[in-house]
Amino acid sequence: MPSIRIDGVTYEVEAGRNLLETCLSLGLDLPYFCWHPAMGSIGACRQCAVVQYLDEESEQAERGRIVMGCMTPVTDGAIFSLSGDKARHFREAIVESLMLNHPHDCPVCAEGGECHLQDMTVMVGHRDRHYRGRKNTHRNQYLGPLIHHEMNRCITCYRCTRYYRDYAGGTDLAALASHDHVYFGRHAEGVLQSEFAGNLVEVCPTGVFTDKTLVEDYTRKWDLQSAPSVCTGCAVGCNTLPGERYGRLKRVHNRFNADVNGYFLCDRGRFGAGFVNSDKRLLYPGLRLADGRYDALHHHGALQHMQQMCRTGKVAGIGSPRASVEANFLLQTLVGANNFAPGFSEQEQPLVDLALALQQDSRAVIPDIRSIESADAVLILGEDVTNTAPRIALALRQSVRNKAYEMAAHLGLETWQDAAIRNLAQDQRSPLYIAAVADTRLADVATRNLSLAPGGVAALGAAVAALISGEEPEDLPPHLREQAGQIAAALSAARRPLLISGTGTGSAAAMQSAAAVTEALCAAGSQAMLCLVVPEANSLGQAMLTGPDAPGLATLRERAESGELDTLVVLENDLYRRGSADSIDRLLQAFSNVIVLDGMDNATTSSASLVLAAASFAETDGTLVSLEGRAQRHYPVFLPPQERHPSWVWLLACMKELERPEVRSLHHFDDITRSCGARIPALAGITAASPDYHYRNVGVKIPRQPPRYSGRTAMRADRSVHERMQPSDEESPLAFTMEGLNRSVPGALLPWVWAPGWNSNQSLHKFQSEVGGPLQGGTAGVRLLQPGNPVSAAGLSVDTVTAPAEPGHWLLVPRQHIFGSDELSALSPAIAELAEPGYIALRSADAAALGVSPGDGVVAGNALATLAVRVDDSLAEGCAAYPAGLAGTENLHPLDRVELRRAENWQRPPEVIGSDGGARLRGARPRGARPRGARPGGGDV
Repeated sequence: MPSIRIDGVTYEVEAGRNLLETCLSLGLDLPYFCWHPAMGSIGACRQCAVVQYLDEESEQAERGRIVMGCMTPVTDGAIFSLSGDKARHFREAIVESLMLNHPHDCPVCAEGGECHLQDMTVMVGHRDRHYRGRKNTHRNQYLGPLIHHEMNRCITCYRCTRYYRDYAGGTDLAALASHDHVYFGRHAEGVLQSEFAGNLVEVCPTGVFTDKTLVEDYTRKWDLQSAPSVCTGCAVGCNTLPGERYGRLKRVHNRFNADVNGYFLCDRGRFGAGFVNSDKRLLYPGLRLADGRYDALHHHGALQHMQQMCRTGKVAGIGSPRASVEANFLLQTLVGANNFAPGFSEQEQPLVDLALALQQDSRAVIPDIRSIESADAVLILGEDVTNTAPRIALALRQSVRNKAYEMAAHLGLETWQDAAIRNLAQDQRSPLYIAAVADTRLADVATRNLSLAPGGVAALGAAVAALISGEEPEDLPPHLREQAGQIAAALSAARRPLLISGTGTGSAAAMQSAAAVTEALCAAGSQAMLCLVVPEANSLGQAMLTGPDAPGLATLRERAESGELDTLVVLENDLYRRGSADSIDRLLQAFSNVIVLDGMDNATTSSASLVLAAASFAETDGTLVSLEGRAQRHYPVFLPPQERHPSWVWLLACMKELERPEVRSLHHFDDITRSCGARIPALAGITAASPDYHYRNVGVKIPRQPPRYSGRTAMRADRSVHERMQPSDEESPLAFTMEGLNRSVPGALLPWVWAPGWNSNQSLHKFQSEVGGPLQGGTAGVRLLQPGNPVSAAGLSVDTVTAPAEPGHWLLVPRQHIFGSDELSALSPAIAELAEPGYIALRSADAAALGVSPGDGVVAGNALATLAVRVDDSLAEGCAAYPAGLAGTENLHPLDRVELRRAENWQRPPEVIGSDGGARLRGARPRGARPRGARPGGGDV
């Protein structure tokens, strides 16, 4: 290890790092702006200047040269000074120059109090401005419902464009103009197109890009109460830090987890939790009266009705892949395993079971985010990961850079030298092959995009597996045989090949073929990785809980119609999203009593006999199992209002009323977790996901409120001038107060990051073992899946047979949308504004054959749906795509063959959405949006 001296102190440091990250890892404060641990160094801001000395003699004479810490590698014997006058005055002058055009608006800035610019200005000692001239000002842009733009606060650090364009792959945000007129924005105002644009909120060191949902319902950042949580938007399981004030969820920030999401979230995860504040949330239990109205109940009365309905013993339960493991486990215990359905649709349930089985039986590595980023060859079979597992898509954008890092290593360039490596590699990338029903958002970085029907995708995968095993594939068209050969060669030559598939297209064969390829690679001695995407936050946990033999919705209906069952308990699941309206009506009507536990008013609660208001993820404890089999715990950020209670509390209380022996020893949430781990072998390790409620940090709890939290009396001043006692949390090591200690805590319990002098999210490095490394308290969560027993590729049966095409009929293929396909995030106002209306996508030739053009209506099947036409020539032949989960598509099922015909008397929509299949609505400011004003002297770009 190199030995360096900084201000007279000698340190042993890690080789290959630059001086800036070395200083931060050592706990030394060195200011910076343009550098980011996930994006490397470019030396743009000049703020991390230090003095480097040639030798001890020059150090004593103070004859050194100014160098940039982020661009200077550490070498053995190097001598530096951070605190010398030369370096200190240089840094102060840099800050003053950056502040020339910066407004004096800290008290009203949305970033105030959590601003990296404020922290660095104080750190360098700058106070007085000498410039008295006119400031440059800019007109702000409308960038959509998620991001607020205030260009006048910019210090031209270039972080935003480096992240947006180089890291996230966006194209519509750029640095415009030059010199001191540089403008960071779009060429024309409009919605930012990247699904990861929200990370600009945390990447920007000033207040240029801020959270618009917070700006419009503002609370000072230091007054937010937060707790460690997990995103419920998809199955990746990104770690989050929701912030609350006045009983309202104000924002969601990224919570660093080196293995799951690193520094970034997708926009669904960041802005999709607005449903917690929705007017549709239920606050009281309700009992259906004879006239169809609901009578609000106290929780005691609701429990009495619930236990009376459950005393018959003929009770069935439908769980939910978006509810916690513990709540599902209690419901399964209440009704019995044979009467418990996991809550998937009939098409989805076998797919999720298959995904679990393939991963359990595979000897391939099940990758985390860092492993995905390290992949040097990738094959995606059928899955549009940008819309089904967005954070994985962002990781794949980094994986294609491994070719560049390999080239850099040959020249001795370190990985942090970002600009040099990008200039070296230009457009050379590691191989990424995508076989899907249409082009995806990763098409711009793919080596080859293949548009194939789901059966064709599976056939391609099976052919690749055969070629890797030294066999010749059968019945494969010549052009696909050539492609399969190229893919097999690229995967075989890779050191860390990765296969990705999933449930997104509804094809079991695609997942089987992906598993077959990884088994062939493992048999050849490769360290292959297999990632299978499942749909919801706890889908894999449900499959582990119930096993492959769990009854489905149709089975429960048949047993109820025969009189075997008479009461149904539905847990946090809108069943009308799991099947057609007719089938769900039949299911619910088959039961005499329907009890629904949910936090939102929906079609299922409207059909219930008894509704119990359930707390949201932000108001309750819970464990979720991600797509990689990682069990992670989320904690309540605030307590639920009125008569809302966590689902596990309702179910445990009911079972206590029924005097069930299984729950006699269960008193706390952790007791339920332990009982689940003891009774369900697949979930045996779940208790290691987080410390239990007995944990104390040096004898005290961990505070949810940061040390600068204020106004606990003022918040209730309209009702009382006295400060009431803070609520007590008996279920976790966290406290609803400022009192406690948030230092050296387990990673699963970290509620916020802050350190003296570091008020922004840049303080994270104070909680890491090293800059960019894991948290000092360890990585949150525990892996429940490990590489399994060897299975020969030949032993995997891949069903690539599809029904023959019929004239005038198309194969329905679902297309997931990051905005709108998810049930709960679609109820968040900002996400709802970006959700598209339902549509049917066709190739232009198919549209012409039907006599329709974009915006015309088509009828699918026997009036299953009537939707607008969208033209997409990247679609596979014979396929018609529809947006899963969006309005109007409820009766459409994956891989059904349906007849399409032109809709008569169709009223054309006022605007035709673009035909590129993109995830966001196109266009500029929506009608009625408030125009953004300019400062005096401001003008257009």
